[in-house]
Amino acid sequence: MSVRAPEKFTTEGVEVRQGDFEQPETLNFRGADKLLIVSGEAPDTATRVQQHENAIAKAVEHGVGHIFYTSVTDADTSTVSVAAVHKATEEAIRATGIPFTFLRNGMYHENYLGVLSGDTVAISTKDGRVASAARDDFALAAAAALTTPGHENAVYELTGSTSWSFPELAGDRYQDVSDDDLIAAGVPPIFVDFFKAIREGVFAEVRPDLEKLIGRPSTPIKI
Repeated sequence: MSVRAPEKFTTEGVEVRQGDFEQPETLNFRGADKLLIVSGEAPDTATRVQQHENAIAKAVEHGVGHIFYTSVTDADTSTVSVAAVHKATEEAIRATGIPFTFLRNGMYHENYLGVLSGDTVAISTKDGRVASAARDDFALAAAAALTTPGHENAVYELTGSTSWSFPELAGDRYQDVSDDDLIAAGVPPIFVDFFKAIREGVFAEVRPDLEKLIGRPSTPIKI
């Protein structure tokens, strides 16, 4: 496992190496037959793409045999702004010629639990539905793909087994507001962009890939 701060990880039986996407000289993937690149965090698209390209270049240099990447729903066609990062990264991985597996994670339950737990749920999603899943289920799917055969050049669209809407879960606490209202209240534009996508049905479709990989229905959202 290659992470920025290895001192934070003490997983028994796992070798932890220091590595930073922004410092490619620290990345050491030698001896790795399979590599899972977890998408990085950066304030802009160009920086995130460069981070990922640094890791991809090292994977090629060090002879990695199979690259796995945590992407986003419909990365190559999605209208969500963050999809640009994932589309570019998927293209860079394909260009290496190394076998790949794209784990296109949908929305995380955990992204919305804070909003849903409030006394008032003021949001601009209207009745748009979200087929979200728990982080643990997405992690389990990645582990299953990494440790079982047959995933070469596969693209998995990972969603929850059911979908939900904010009015449905919030009930009387739900308050319909506009995107502009949220921005005026200080909500970061990237979050508002996701709310717009939910309103437009971008994350509504329930797909079977997550269930197939983890061998059971996904854990439903609870508030």
